[in-house]
Amino acid sequence: MIPTSEVLIFSMALLCIGVLGVLTRRNAIVILMSIEMILNAANINFIAFSQTLNNLVGQIFGVFVIVVAAAEAAVGLAIVIALYRNRGTINVDEINLMKW
Repeated sequence: MIPTSEVLIFSMALLCIGVLGVLTRRNAIVILMSIEMILNAANINFIAFSQTLNNLVGQIFGVFVIVVAAAEAAVGLAIVIALYRNRGTINVDEINLMKW
């Protein structure tokens, strides 16, 4: 059995990598993957505390986060494809669709 502190350190590292990816990348697909990493870090926390407390609530929350992440990936990918078809790029700093 893996100690909870090691699992939390791994989750923190995954969260930091995800936040760094969201803040520094320009490609919309990489930003979506970084958001998925952040959600997976939250899942790891839920599962670790669920195992520590001998409670299934964290695992149930983990399943809900996976469902939300799948929906986010589908909607996000559809938006990225629509933007690529309209603008010809997926770099978020070049997309000014909402500008006047």
